[in-house]
Amino acid sequence: MTDPHFESGASAVQQALRTVVEKGADDAALSTLAKSEVLVPAATDAEGPAPKALTLPVFEQEDGTELVPVFTTQQRMEQALPRMRRHRSVLLGALAHGWPSDSLSLVIDAGTPEQLALTAHGVRALLDRDDI
Repeated sequence: MTDPHFESGASAVQQALRTVVEKGADDAALSTLAKSEVLVPAATDAEGPAPKALTLPVFEQEDGTELVPVFTTQQRMEQALPRMRRHRSVLLGALAHGWPSDSLSLVIDAGTPEQLALTAHGVRALLDRDDI
């Protein structure tokens, strides 16, 4: 089920993504992104209460790059990953602050015009901010 509060904030997040994609690392847009909730896909076969630790879905590309996809809306998640119905909501800045590996990349809204891909260094440098 979609959270209406989350959906209403999605346009600001998507506008911030669009700004970063089109114009580069804009400080206001990056701050908006860091303060925004994103959806992290979760395994559909998980049952019972949500785990206390966040498990990141890691997808390996043909070139060996490992990436973690996150999405600004449930609709965008379902378009990119039709079989994923479950997710966890997290602050993007908090996710960046605890980014687990130098070998993992982050992709926000994969498959959309606002898609933003960041290396681990980019995740930490651009989204791990003190103002969240």
